[in-house]
Amino acid sequence: MLGILLAILALPVALTSLVLLVGAAASLWITLRVGAAYPTAGPFVAVTGGRLATIQDGPAAGPPIVLLHGASANASDPMEGVGRRLAARGFRVIAFDRPGFGWSDRIAGADAAAPAVQARLIAEALERMGIGPAIVFGHSWSGALALALALDHPERVAGLVLAAPVALPMPDRRQDLPFYWRIAVAPPVAWLLSRTIGPPLAQYFLPEAARRVFTPQAANPDYPALARADLVLRPGTLLANVQDLLGLSEALSAQSPRYGTLRVPTLVISGEADPIVRSDLQAVPLARAIPGARLVLLPGIGHMLQYVASERVVEEIARLSDDLKGASTALPAATR
Repeated sequence: MLGILLAILALPVALTSLVLLVGAAASLWITLRVGAAYPTAGPFVAVTGGRLATIQDGPAAGPPIVLLHGASANASDPMEGVGRRLAARGFRVIAFDRPGFGWSDRIAGADAAAPAVQARLIAEALERMGIGPAIVFGHSWSGALALALALDHPERVAGLVLAAPVALPMPDRRQDLPFYWRIAVAPPVAWLLSRTIGPPLAQYFLPEAARRVFTPQAANPDYPALARADLVLRPGTLLANVQDLLGLSEALSAQSPRYGTLRVPTLVISGEADPIVRSDLQAVPLARAIPGARLVLLPGIGHMLQYVASERVVEEIARLSDDLKGASTALPAATR
């Protein structure tokens, strides 16, 4: 009887082990497949502790613009949305894979979830490249990153373009999650899941996630390939994504009181119909908080404005660039 009882109790453990083992094999296959399908697309830049990957386009002598992608993405997302168009208009475009995304190292590990840490690494990369001050474009999560760059490394930033930005404190709703989700996002468990069942589950839900971020517009059928979206399926990137999302609320509470000190020309541009990052909760109050910021709201446009309203976004960036040139030429020669 005791042997039968022990065998019954062992079943859940054996089943869980089997699921994790199968998941680990699937994750390895996904990692190899994605890496082969989407190899590095641009030069690396060495920074303290590792290297950051970039995708670059446009003339070397053009006015520089730095593109920073949002959550679950990589440098291809903004580059294929607006970067190529900006390059065609004469800009030198540098899109970064944020630390832990695309082909960039996750320098500083879990600490890299803070926008300030990522800003330090981006600033170091720009210094080594001899870039700056530049216009910095930050979409969604990277609205916070672009702002951290301007706050902590102002010598690298000539102007800010904050597109559908997440920048103001949000409620931390982790305690509202069911207990099993709270367990799943605990660091040791998140590490295990990201290397076992996480990638195959993420692969299953990725098409639906792409549909949601394009709402109310129809999802661009070319988006997954253009944006190399499958790169987020790899274990290290899945873990980095979870860390970045969970750590953002605390980081925003720390940095947002400083927005009133910014003196850099700023464009805040957002879709009025964005269901992911609501403009009335983020873009509108953010534009009020930054002295002199210009707010552009796009009627009927959702979260992926760099794709569904790319021409308008490019026009607004070009306008900001022209304003910067005008301000520079208006300065007396001794102050330039």
